[in-house]
Amino acid sequence: MSNITILLAEDETPKQKHIEEFLKQYNSDFNIIITRSVNSTLDAIEDNNIDLLLLDMSLPTYEIGDRENGGRPQAFGGINILRNMKLEGIIINTIVITGYEGFKRNENDSEKSLHVDLAQLRDELNRDFPETFLELLHFSSLDKKWESGLIGILESEFI
Repeated sequence: MSNITILLAEDETPKQKHIEEFLKQYNSDFNIIITRSVNSTLDAIEDNNIDLLLLDMSLPTYEIGDRENGGRPQAFGGINILRNMKLEGIIINTIVITGYEGFKRNENDSEKSLHVDLAQLRDELNRDFPETFLELLHFSSLDKKWESGLIGILESEFI
């Protein structure tokens, strides 16, 4: 399990650092690549041989920088990445790690929003991306369930 390349797509610095430190403590040999937007994640997928994608659900379109605001925030930016991977025939084991307990989705041609909880989102991801989607984990710096869930998947998929 030591030569695994993990792409961590996460735009929130505290969460990104927490996940990265956890991974390094678990296995210091992991090669961890960090991206912070939909576009940089898609570029990293094309440019690297990725074994595992740890994907935030909500990502900006572009990297946020000194002269760049990150573009339009995308509540379902992670799904856009998975859709692009599917269209391109790219299969990478993917774990979604989100700090949110649910998301609002606008109905087609309407101002109304639908609430999508994590169970519903997990079902949709299983249905729509069965080749790549492994699990959805709820991140919390106070609750370590996501850590044990991630360890279980790493050990079952990569040992």
